[in-house]
Amino acid sequence: MNLHHLSHRFRIALNKLSAFLAGKWQNSFYLYLAALFSALIVFDVLFLHFATDMRQAAFDMMVRYRVVVPKPDKDIVIVDINEASLAAMAKEYGRWPWPRQVLGEFVEQLERQQPKAVVFDILFSDPDVYNPDSDAYFDSAIAATSNTFFPMLRLDPADDRLSQIKPGMIPGVMAFDDASRDATIAVVLPPFKAILQGGRLGLHNIYPDADGIARQYLAYLDDYGWKIPSLPLRVATELGFAQPDAQRFLLNWRGKPFSYRTVSFSDIYADMVSKKKMRSQDEFKGKIVIIGSTAPSLFDVKPTPMSKMHPGVEILATAIDNLKHGDYLRFPDARFAYLLLTLAMVWATALGFYRSVGQDKFDALFGASQFILIAISYASINFTTTYINLTGPVTIGLAYFTIARLYALATGRVLEKNSIRTSQSCSGNQHAVIMLIRLEGHEPAMGEREWEKVRKGLEKIKGVPKSVEMLKGRQKGLWGLFENTLAISWIRQEDDALWRGQISCDIEALSQAIGPLLQKNGASADNAVEWFVHEASIEGGEKARMEWRNLFVEALLRWEQSKSRGNS
Repeated sequence: MNLHHLSHRFRIALNKLSAFLAGKWQNSFYLYLAALFSALIVFDVLFLHFATDMRQAAFDMMVRYRVVVPKPDKDIVIVDINEASLAAMAKEYGRWPWPRQVLGEFVEQLERQQPKAVVFDILFSDPDVYNPDSDAYFDSAIAATSNTFFPMLRLDPADDRLSQIKPGMIPGVMAFDDASRDATIAVVLPPFKAILQGGRLGLHNIYPDADGIARQYLAYLDDYGWKIPSLPLRVATELGFAQPDAQRFLLNWRGKPFSYRTVSFSDIYADMVSKKKMRSQDEFKGKIVIIGSTAPSLFDVKPTPMSKMHPGVEILATAIDNLKHGDYLRFPDARFAYLLLTLAMVWATALGFYRSVGQDKFDALFGASQFILIAISYASINFTTTYINLTGPVTIGLAYFTIARLYALATGRVLEKNSIRTSQSCSGNQHAVIMLIRLEGHEPAMGEREWEKVRKGLEKIKGVPKSVEMLKGRQKGLWGLFENTLAISWIRQEDDALWRGQISCDIEALSQAIGPLLQKNGASADNAVEWFVHEASIEGGEKARMEWRNLFVEALLRWEQSKSRGNS
């Protein structure tokens, strides 16, 4: 069996399936499909929340390629323990981690320049048992400060029962009304008295979305009724920045990694301990200085919408920047509004298909509506701090449109009003009426689109069900005489006076409407409209196609004969 034969059999099977679907559902399919989609949409809003939360991929693309990108705050500076610093410091202090005295000396020198805040993105988890004097020096240096901030690490909640730390023991943690006084929490706290007494502690955990991408930052954790602040929130509270209302906030990215001003730790440290200073001694005055690492070997990188390897210290800087300016992105939980919008889109599309709106116009209108919704989302992320997530409505609307359009393409020929197909579906004698319309005079300035508008205009005139077709004159021989001819036909199983009277009324209405329709679409006043009506009995079933051919030829000949008698 060759490929051509398989293709032929597939087309036959597809035609049979299309005929079955069209005969069973006809245009009501679009309403049934809309009802099914509506049920799924309501169920999703109430239980699944799949479509309404469908924002990740669209958000990533929009934020990555947006036009208006907020600039990073110039007063936020990252002191980077990068690979160059690790290599430079290794000569005297070895590889990371360095003795804590190094960091203590760094803080002492930094404080002389009066920074607004010094934020460590370095977790101090254990004391240095081999160098207690170094730890003591660091503790003393921190005790002399009032603007240093340190991270703590929240461990897996499954380990909470193994911990002896109660939330109320952690500095800066606040109790809600339902706080549990006996609960314990697994958390890594810095082992320094000065840090704990200072109380400027916050979580630096980054919790990615389900797909592993970090898009949001935690403002605080609600554990056992205790509000445990994140490190950015702790900085914001101490510096008097506005507090976010939500427990999480969507990060308003300042660009790709390394957008913030970054200086190498080893360069700053070398200048600090040098007798001959080469750098400005007020370089960090009034700045928020974040000490962290972008060195890949220290593994502090996370995938974000901006990069697959985004340094954690830059994510922290972004969160602090967002809280300082209050421009983190809000994403309102407008499920009811999204529900109404999605249902309106699905049912508007369904009605368009059900009423057989012109394909070109309808496709263009639907495409424009999708573009407008996407443009609204894109504009919201460029010009506001509220991300209007219309991904769900657009996706569902597109899914409905795709299924409906495939059904329309598969069943269009079967559902098309056509007298020949009607005759073929019924056996026995039938009564057929055909009305031929064409223009006389010079060639009218009308293209296929204009003729199609005329055809649809005639089709919309109410009356007895009819078939309106445009004959293009592309056939050879006798059929070429039908060039630019409109053929309107009616078919009925048997002739009766009432039906004939209705047809006469329809013919009168059509003859009155055709002139204005033609002139509206490009015909001139010099083009005279001629029309002719012919009727006859034909046989249905398998012979219907040949019967209609004979009817057309007979109608054309009688038309020509009537014109000859009129001229003689």
